[in-house]
Amino acid sequence: MLKIYKSTSKALAERDIAEPLTGDCIWIDALQPTADEDRFIEDTLGVDIPTRAEMREIEPSNRLYQEKGAFFMTASVVYSIEAPTPLTTPLTFILAGDRLVTVRYAEPKAFPLYLQRVDKGDAPCANGAFIMIGLLEALVHRMADLIERIQDEVEKIAQSVFDLRGDQQSKNRKLDTLLKDTGKTGHITARAEESATSLSRLLHFFMTATRERGDDPRVRQRIKAVQRDINSLLDHTRFLSARISFLLDATLGIISNEQNQIIKLFSVMAVILLPPTLVASAYGMNFHHMPELDWEYGYPFAIGLMVIFAIVPYLYFRRKGWL
Repeated sequence: MLKIYKSTSKALAERDIAEPLTGDCIWIDALQPTADEDRFIEDTLGVDIPTRAEMREIEPSNRLYQEKGAFFMTASVVYSIEAPTPLTTPLTFILAGDRLVTVRYAEPKAFPLYLQRVDKGDAPCANGAFIMIGLLEALVHRMADLIERIQDEVEKIAQSVFDLRGDQQSKNRKLDTLLKDTGKTGHITARAEESATSLSRLLHFFMTATRERGDDPRVRQRIKAVQRDINSLLDHTRFLSARISFLLDATLGIISNEQNQIIKLFSVMAVILLPPTLVASAYGMNFHHMPELDWEYGYPFAIGLMVIFAIVPYLYFRRKGWL
């Protein structure tokens, strides 16, 4: 689906796709474009539109390059941040003269947010470079919202890890849930960091492109501001990644400690029961000549001996603090 926007003073107006493409049409937004729509853009601008497979390639040379006078910039952006598991999608920006082409296969909320800002008159949209930096600002703003959500999740996990209460069965269930939540949060954080790194590289290339193109200096000022924001978000995502790793190690340590307590209990119980077992084994032998077989008090003596041998190790372990 293609949407073509033309500039009307300080606003953007969507133009009918059937109308001829005029000079004031400065933004072509291609959402899941068909082969015919790709050909339309290529014939109009004289550039080759990257395919979806090409957009997914991770080599910088395939994501950030100049061809036929146009600048191609592709980044992995995170979207659907309100969903339980946000997704990432490649997003391509093509600057060709005063026009901007965006090629995407998802619907990040940053696009309608940017259009709302334009309608309010809060975002300049005189040419493609202004539109592109406005979209990037909206994308970074949405990423900041995602990182704030991750931070809240990390705080909840930290509180749960170090405030485990309840019986053993309840603790086991909580630890299992904590492991899953920590892994899920770490996965989301990795996606956010990947997206932030990708946008940081794109912004650096975009800055170089604006210098070569001789764009308005205000665009470069806004790029610098977005670069500072994205670098700050990158630092914060790395901090959250380190904290999630710490919480994961802490959770695994607690699980290991719980298992060690169980093994220690089994070991102590085995030691406590070993002397009575030895006494019972000795008097359970079926030899004909055993002095105690005809002894009147032999049975209570053996029972008492087993009880004493069980109590003495128990008291010793309690004194040592092992039970």
